[in-house]
Formats: sequence, C-alpha cells, structure tokens
Amino acid sequence: MITFLDGKLVNALPTQAIVDVGGVGYEVFIPLSSYDKLPAVGQAIRILTHLAVREDAHVLYGFMTPAERDLFRLLVNNVSGIGPKLALAVLSGMSVNNFKAAVVNSDVAAISKISGLGKKTAERIVLELKDKLGVAAAWEAASAAHAPTPEQEQANEAVLALIALGYKQVDAHKAVHDLQQKGEAQISRRTGEAGAEANSRRKVRQKTPNAQRPTPNIEFRCLHSALDVRR
Repeated sequence: MITFLDGKLVNALPTQAIVDVGGVGYEVFIPLSSYDKLPAVGQAIRILTHLAVREDAHVLYGFMTPAERDLFRLLVNNVSGIGPKLALAVLSGMSVNNFKAAVVNSDVAAISKISGLGKKTAERIVLELKDKLGVAAAWEAASAAHAPTPEQEQANEAVLALIALGYKQVDAHKAVHDLQQKGEAQISRRTGEAGAEANSRRKVRQKTPNAQRPTPNIEFRCLHSALDVRR
C-alpha cells in the first residue's frame, strides 16, 4: 500500500498530477479540491494517496488533505455503485464539509447537482452513509464548526454560473481558479507599491515640520488603492 508520495511536483492539471520521487514519475489522479491546494510546479510536495488495484492496472489517487482521502474511501467502500471516478466527482463538485452537511440534512437536491450524479445515486449516498454508526453525529459537528468563507462561496457561485452557461465543470473550476490567482498576484503587487509609497511619505514627515507635513489621508488613499483590487 502506498500511503503518500514525497517529492517534487512536475506537472499539474485539474484532474491529475505527476510527482517525481527519486527520479521516478508517479501519475496521480486528483479531485479539483486538491488541485486548488497544489504548490507551484517544481516545488516540493507531499500528497496522500489511495492505491486502487485492478486486473489491468494499479491506479493512484491523490489528495492534499486527510479529510479528502477519508471521504473518497468512505464513498468507494460503503456506497454501492460509487467507484473512484464518481468519488472524485463528488470531491470536485462539493467541499468535504458541505457534502457532510448535505448528507446529515438529507439534502438530496444539493448532492444530485454534482456532475455525474443523479437523484437516485444521491438518495443512495444519503441512505447508505447517514446510517453509518457515528458518522452522522461527527459530520454534523464538523459542518457546524467549519463554514465556508465568503471568498469560497463567491468562487463556488462563479463555477456554478459558468456550468449553467454550458462550460464543463473542470473548465469552469480552472477558469475561476486562474482568475483568483491573478487577483491575488495583483493585490500583492499593488499592496507592495502602496507600502513603498507609505514608507516614503513617513520619511518625508520625519524631516518636515509639523505645519508642512502631508495629511494622513495620503496613506489611507494608498491602502485603499491596494484593497480596491479585491472589489
């Protein structure tokens, strides 16, 4: 059993990653939830794995958090008709905590919206997972403690909007992810520029008599300019 891979990320796509471990490249199939958490290509990575042994192949599935792998295994091992492909679709279509909340609350409508799942499959998931001993109570507590952030909710809404316009789920998720990364880079650059200008203003104040010092509004405008990118 291969529990994890510890190496360097060579290539990354929304559905798979290649990890170099001691000169050997391992292809790992991943959900979109793990794709969002991958480091930059060329950086060190530790990815948790699940090895599926078939007659014609040994397939590795990778996850960036234990919660993702645990849910994957729970689906594959306990829900009839759910294989690795559909389990990855579940993780790609809904966060772990939101999925747990949906099962606890018997929200079949929310689960059935996941790409590749229909109403009958969603009903079977709720039926077969909710009755697991201790699972429902643990999931309910976890869901109450970990609500999605406003940024995550906005990203999810954007993905759903693109899917409604006809985009594939993978393409929609990748487009939103790329846009978020560009926004963060722009925020970082603008914040750095604002910080440099603010430092320059402080030096001027230190050398200028009180009557001639610029008003504090200048620094506030610099910070406001940097934060405008978030809107």
